[in-house]
Amino acid sequence: MIGLTMKHLRYFAALARHGHFGRAAQACSISQPALSVQMKELEALLGAPLIERNARQIRLTRLGEALAERAEDILRAVDEIEDLARSSHDLMAGRLRIGVIPTIAPYLLPALIKHLTHAFPGLDIRPREAVTQTLIDDLLDVRLDFAIVALPVSEPGLHEEPLFDEEFMLVRPQTDAAKPVPRAETLREMRLLLLEEGHCFRDQALSYCNIGQSTPRDLMEGSTLATLVQMVGVGIGVTLIPEMAVGTETASAAVSVARLPEPRPERRIGMVWRTGSPLAPYLSEIALALRKMHDTGDIGGVRVSA
Repeated sequence: MIGLTMKHLRYFAALARHGHFGRAAQACSISQPALSVQMKELEALLGAPLIERNARQIRLTRLGEALAERAEDILRAVDEIEDLARSSHDLMAGRLRIGVIPTIAPYLLPALIKHLTHAFPGLDIRPREAVTQTLIDDLLDVRLDFAIVALPVSEPGLHEEPLFDEEFMLVRPQTDAAKPVPRAETLREMRLLLLEEGHCFRDQALSYCNIGQSTPRDLMEGSTLATLVQMVGVGIGVTLIPEMAVGTETASAAVSVARLPEPRPERRIGMVWRTGSPLAPYLSEIALALRKMHDTGDIGGVRVSA
């Protein structure tokens, strides 16, 4: 069809995924009016409406639903061709889309990006922070090249590459520093601050304390680890954070940090990418570099005495 472009398909696919002009425009890094113009142009090319618009949301027409599915297939195939082209060169160059979960991103991404820009000067690095399920969906839809998450994800079609293990650390008010470190069964009786639902670290903390997801508890929630630590600092409760977050998040809070009694809770951090990805040899190199950075202390939290 004359006039139909990949840009039309990418913008329409984003709109179909988000169901909202503002969020889709943000995802595409364009203005909302520009996105609206592109969609009207696409509808004019096809000679039929794709979207039913109202004040609060959009709804796809029957043609829109069919096109959304085809557009994703086309975009996925085009991205795979780009991956094949990049893998034919000796060094990575061009776009590299990295997904990282929020409980890892602030503490690992700076070191990783610094390494990648030095090792592969031609890379256009595009990081994305989101919860695990969103990253897995983006990987399977070829919107990411790899993701750094807590393993396992156990998703068919994805390769899992373990990087390192890290412990969960107990954060409590500074005034509690001299008190005995509570065991898991004692934590269940304390006011425990946790991340909001959707974060895998929340699920891991609940599992350690043997607290069921639907069990009513004296729990409080925050959207970030920084929020949880600051709440602990003013005496609201206690929390668990990954060891790599300790140095960053506790520096400005009136809190004490302690290792939990054996058996200590921990998580395994790893990379995941599509099985058969043509970038796999380079991604394995990145995994090796991350292991070395962890072993040398370039990433990870401040060491805390037991």
